[in-house]
Amino acid sequence: MLIRAGFDIAFATQVEVPMLALLSVRPERERDLRTPGTLLTDPAVPTRQYRDGFGNVCTRLTAPRGTIRLSSDFVIEDSGTPDAFAPDAGQQPIDALPDDVLLYLMSSRYCEVSRLADEAWAIAGGAKPGWARVQALVSAVHARIAFDYDAASPERTARQAFDERVGVCRDFAHLAITLCRALNIPARYCTGYLGDIGIEPIDAPMDFSAWFEAWLGGRWYAFDARHDTPRIGRIVIARGRDATDTAITTAFGNAELVHFHVHTDEVADSDLSRPPEETALPQGARRAA
Repeated sequence: MLIRAGFDIAFATQVEVPMLALLSVRPERERDLRTPGTLLTDPAVPTRQYRDGFGNVCTRLTAPRGTIRLSSDFVIEDSGTPDAFAPDAGQQPIDALPDDVLLYLMSSRYCEVSRLADEAWAIAGGAKPGWARVQALVSAVHARIAFDYDAASPERTARQAFDERVGVCRDFAHLAITLCRALNIPARYCTGYLGDIGIEPIDAPMDFSAWFEAWLGGRWYAFDARHDTPRIGRIVIARGRDATDTAITTAFGNAELVHFHVHTDEVADSDLSRPPEETALPQGARRAA
């Protein structure tokens, strides 16, 4: 299947402001691009890319005084299959974990593992180690937090999300990650595109999404505590310990967000030359992969 995705974001500044953007698809998905996933700026400014310690593609630029627009529109090929389901995937002992996975057992800015250890054991300590234990935590987080865009906060930690019982997708992910780590299950944060593909449309503006991956049976598996069901068409932009490592944009100065639009839709080959808002397939018209 083909997915057309992209964004149109604008910032207003009073002075020149250096910025960092994580808005390109992850390197492992670049081979799936059917059209270039180029990040465009208006006005045109010099940009430079590098890969951070997590393998994310980062773009550096300086926003001029006034308004700068960042945009991209691309088509990517996807398998069209839901998230992997592996109920027999087990939990590895800590001393058997790869060195680069150990990092995802530790506390981080938004994931205070020691502050939720008792809660994690109370929720899932009786479940079989491995997939069943992670799923028990995911379902508990899904039931505990009420999704509310108006309640979004860039400062909310996993502990606060647990206590306040409200948040957005990043809060669902942070809490599930923290509970997993408290049970010695490596978990990492993911952000990217997730359209309403294969489901009834969600009555909310399209946005970037957050979910997480847990290390089970020697590999990473995607879990989504907000939706608590396998989904189709995840396009990863960035991975890290939590939202600190995966911020879509970081401004090193005052930059006011004045416009924000994200699109993610399944499309047909014949639609690729049309504007993105005209190309989405009707719900129920998704082709088999």
